[in-house]
Amino acid sequence: MTDLRDELKSATLRYRKTEAAHEQSRTEMLAAVLAALRGGVPPTEVERLSPFTAAYIRRVARAEGVPPAAPGPKRVSS
Repeated sequence: MTDLRDELKSATLRYRKTEAAHEQSRTEMLAAVLAALRGGVPPTEVERLSPFTAAYIRRVARAEGVPPAAPGPKRVSS
């Protein structure tokens, strides 16, 4: 039983050591998503290039005051 507890302790330590870096990376990723949307990159392209779902991107965008994309056909940027 001790081996399993030791593995759990080790995993917890690794998790805690990387938690701050992961949160920083997530913050930077969200900033990049918002910058792309504000810069005119279509939401579908932002979704394709990011690790986030369309629903999450919309929620974050609205919370940060980014207006919805205009209705109609969308051009995909390269």
